[in-house]
Amino acid sequence: MNKKKEKLIKRRVTYTLEHAGKFYIVENVPARVDEETGEQFFSPATVEQLQRAIIGKQKPSRIIETPVYKYVD
Repeated sequence: MNKKKEKLIKRRVTYTLEHAGKFYIVENVPARVDEETGEQFFSPATVEQLQRAIIGKQKPSRIIETPVYKYVD
């Protein structure tokens, strides 16, 4: 069986999260990204910092307004 080795590269990404009915965007987050799938991996320290910023209600650097659409079959 030929197992393909994943290749992770260090990148800065935009992290998005929905929490308590609100959407949060954090820019410039360090991550390891799988080149083939685009899957993002974050260190425990990065996850802790994201949680402190979002759940701890840190003041955002800016606020944006975005439209929301409902998908209809």
